[in-house]
Amino acid sequence: MRPTAAPLLLATVLAATTLTACGSGSGSDPDTVKISFKQSTDNSVRVMDTYLADMKKQFEKANPGKKVELVPIKAPDSEYYTKLQQMLRSPKTAPDLVYEDTFLINSDITSGYLKPLDPYLDKWSDWGQFIDTAKAAAKAQDGKTYGVPDGTDTRGLWFDKGIFKKAGLPEDWQPKTWDDVLSAARTIKKKVPGVTPLNVYTGKPAGEAATMQGFEMLLYGTGDGQSDPLYDSASKKWIASGQAFKDSLGFVETVYKEKLGLDVPDALDPNIQTRIRGELLPKGKLGINLDGSWLPQDWLKGAGHEWPEWSQNLGLAYMPTQHGQAPGKVSMSGGWTWSIPAKAANPDLAFKFIETMQTKANAQKWYIANSGIAVRKDVAADPAYVQAQPGIKFFTDLVASTHYRPAYPAYPKVSTAIQEAMESVTTGDSSVDKAASGYDEELKSATDNQVIEK
Repeated sequence: MRPTAAPLLLATVLAATTLTACGSGSGSDPDTVKISFKQSTDNSVRVMDTYLADMKKQFEKANPGKKVELVPIKAPDSEYYTKLQQMLRSPKTAPDLVYEDTFLINSDITSGYLKPLDPYLDKWSDWGQFIDTAKAAAKAQDGKTYGVPDGTDTRGLWFDKGIFKKAGLPEDWQPKTWDDVLSAARTIKKKVPGVTPLNVYTGKPAGEAATMQGFEMLLYGTGDGQSDPLYDSASKKWIASGQAFKDSLGFVETVYKEKLGLDVPDALDPNIQTRIRGELLPKGKLGINLDGSWLPQDWLKGAGHEWPEWSQNLGLAYMPTQHGQAPGKVSMSGGWTWSIPAKAANPDLAFKFIETMQTKANAQKWYIANSGIAVRKDVAADPAYVQAQPGIKFFTDLVASTHYRPAYPAYPKVSTAIQEAMESVTTGDSSVDKAASGYDEELKSATDNQVIEK
């Protein structure tokens, strides 16, 4: 049985209470570095745990007398962010090092939760190996850098070759337009009963997965591939819904209205990402999945849902632009960074741990273990990395045509407004026009009315 959100939230709140009650904050021992990270809600997936246990062993061996305490936060994404922010507010509960999603980092910087790392980075020779786009993801509007990226990602279409064969669809499938994607899903629905034709994450329970893997993979494929459809950098204002926004919502509406996607209660399950990776894809129950480059981390040996045949069973295609217009394909990229809280008691020790994790060898080990995309130039150029896993080259090549979210402080609220609009058309509670209108109202509230009307 999958754990529900309520018990998970209760567990995280109890954990925070325990930390505070015991007074065991990061300042309790100057020789111990406390590290908080997101632990998978799937008990069988321990990729991050295994990697950090190795880093802990290396660090303690290289620094006699120093200790590493791992403080995992086991929760879905949205609850992880909430729990992390609660911990960052007090010296009693703030860890020394935290794992930050790049979409939230500017919000935490603005709240004063994170420490600028420039004094450390200026003296760290390895910093020159990081690609500029990855560095920019952790840089705030004040020009300072607040995190060290541990990889990036891209997104595309995963499809089941066996289901495609039964449906009479080509094994080397590459859709050119949105209509091609929907046409394939309709063919699967008609010819291969008992499987879900197409998964597009949607609604608030899926959190940022709905916004980024779902909606933004559509929206950023509606224009010319050059201008940002969410945020106008010249005026520093957010863009209200227009036809492109409505077309993207319309695609989501079509998927669920025509029953091409999961049943709505399943689509709105907070653990749907775990179910897709651990159940539906490995068991041949899903035809097409709009998702990220990291999926194979769950299928590797010892990762929890071992599936050595995945590269034979699944095909990869890029997500096309709406009408096939240039550049013809679209991807979104994000990633995570390691950041030091402003109230951390042992920041120097924390950065030493970052240096341990980010040697070339350790960084490469992590990229391969979690199916990540290298942000270090020396790793990206290493043939051992490129050949380490099927799919790495496909997703790495998408970096050339990828997009990044406008990760300004208001973005988390904007993202939630997108999820609400998606959910309302998924359930049928709102028409596309009504959902878009509701988004515009939420956008004004989220951005203090810094909005350009379409």
